[in-house]
Amino acid sequence: MPALRLKTKLVFAITAMVLAIVATLSTVYVTQLVRQRIQEAEDDGEFIAHEIFSVARNALETDLTNSKINLDDPQQVGEAIQEALQTDASLDSLLQSIKTWSPVILDATIVDTRGHALLHTTEQFTGTIIKNREDFASINHASIWKQIKMIYGPIQEYNVRLSMSRDGQPFGEVRVGISNALLKDKLRPLLNHALIFSSAAILISLILAAGLSNFALRPMEAISRRLDLISSGQMETSEAKPQRSDEYGAVTSKIDRLGRQMRDVKEVFSALKENLDQMMANLQDGVMLFTSDFRAVMVSASAEQFIGKPRGEMLGCYPGDIFSGESRLAHAILEAFETRSPILQEEIETENGRRLQISLDFIEEHGERIGALLTLRDAESVHRIEDEIELSRRLAAIGRLTSGVAHEVKNPINAIVVHLEVLRQKLHEIDPDTRRHMDVIGNEIRRLDRVVQTLVDFTRPVELRLTELDMRKLVDEVATLASPEAEQHNVHIQRENSPEPLPVRIDADLVKQAVLNIVINGVQAMPEGGHLYIGTRREGEGVLIMVRDEGPGIPAEIRDKIYNLYFTTKKGGSGIGLAMTYRVVQLHNGSLEFDSVEGHGATFYLRFPMTENAVAGEQPRVASEDSVKTA
Repeated sequence: MPALRLKTKLVFAITAMVLAIVATLSTVYVTQLVRQRIQEAEDDGEFIAHEIFSVARNALETDLTNSKINLDDPQQVGEAIQEALQTDASLDSLLQSIKTWSPVILDATIVDTRGHALLHTTEQFTGTIIKNREDFASINHASIWKQIKMIYGPIQEYNVRLSMSRDGQPFGEVRVGISNALLKDKLRPLLNHALIFSSAAILISLILAAGLSNFALRPMEAISRRLDLISSGQMETSEAKPQRSDEYGAVTSKIDRLGRQMRDVKEVFSALKENLDQMMANLQDGVMLFTSDFRAVMVSASAEQFIGKPRGEMLGCYPGDIFSGESRLAHAILEAFETRSPILQEEIETENGRRLQISLDFIEEHGERIGALLTLRDAESVHRIEDEIELSRRLAAIGRLTSGVAHEVKNPINAIVVHLEVLRQKLHEIDPDTRRHMDVIGNEIRRLDRVVQTLVDFTRPVELRLTELDMRKLVDEVATLASPEAEQHNVHIQRENSPEPLPVRIDADLVKQAVLNIVINGVQAMPEGGHLYIGTRREGEGVLIMVRDEGPGIPAEIRDKIYNLYFTTKKGGSGIGLAMTYRVVQLHNGSLEFDSVEGHGATFYLRFPMTENAVAGEQPRVASEDSVKTA
């Protein structure tokens, strides 16, 4: 059913109010009319009863001492008084004229204590037992509904009673009969006229109220339309229209101003909501915001992973509904909410072995609680990032150190090489033993020069030659380059490439060498042969390269050193490969991680951003040893 317009509601309200007033007044008028006529009928009955009593008093007070009756016999006394009453001409005349006094009087009678009629307006009822009737006073004091029911109900008869006594003893009573049929004949025409008049008044007032309210509220239609436009997000311009100077014009102007303010607020709110949703979607930490009564009003996408529930099931719920069960996480958070105690970076290990960092802050303003903020963070990721930051710091320090050392050592080496060559030229005849020593000196100086040159190359700024390619192609080329050495070690390389293209923008030569370093390390870690798995897949907005071997794994005591320059556990190794790989990944804004279980091999994960995340028109950039970024 469509909703009523505001104007229609107001017309109905005003009409109903007028109708209620007129109906109330009509009801009061009809009530007073009915009560007045009934009261008049009772007054007439009481008046006639007192008149009969006054006339009959002489007969009641007749002196019977001189009569021949036995005064101790009540029956003889009653018969004597009855005879006196019946022979009283004035009383008889009064009874005969009663019906002409009031149109509602039915009859009148004098009865003794046994109910026998001593006198009756109808002679045939004299001496008979008169049937008892309802007292008319009960109708006079009844509710209006009972009185109206009596008027429009079946024919009934009532009595107005007046007690009579002789010598202080009850003798009988005067009964004046009132018939509702007679009362109807007198009252119904008046009542019908009142009802017709009331109905006409109600109808006329209804029409007038509807017409006048409709006319008076006609501007509400325009106001309602403007409110509908505001509620629907639209706004009608009224600048070209002349503004009225009455109340309607003032209200319209305020509505227009309010509509513009609401539109501006809605635009700002929409922008903030969009930015907030985007920020919450990209947030790695699980964030939940609660109101003052601890209802969740904001839940980040990452919170679903920590809690294991969809966001839709958590919004609007209390902490007890969100964190159910007997888990350590639920126990810690619910206890903090119950005691209103904040949590400052507490680390909890869940039942499945996952370590989480939780923090809970209760937000207050002017001493009043306005909400709470719960943050959930993967502790392992935090520790891994801290380790990578520390590693980057050490690599940067090593880079600065080696750069200075290489610069200081390079010049003396060059001088030694020059002077050794001059010495060779000056010595025309050199005995074999001296020549052998000079050759040894020359070879060692050249080896030292190669080491220093390696330091210089590692710390020298690298100019990235970025090109767009499919990472799957680069991995295939790396597998092809590593195949000869893999065959020598009896290692079978298995490829697990993604079925979808993986476009990236990288320096192909540097990344190829970086991946090749890890693949060669994996091959050399399996001297007895085995399988080496290399695969690619899409991971969010990035590309993941995974290299897994079946070697002995990386011992726990050296895992924080494998990226250090010149650190190696292989005989004849240079200790440069993994350090160079780590640097290349950082230069491409990627990350390098590994997992290892001793005796079950190691798995390296290289992540690079996809082309969609690259800045349009990006130019090759120069990165130095100080431009170290966290992986």
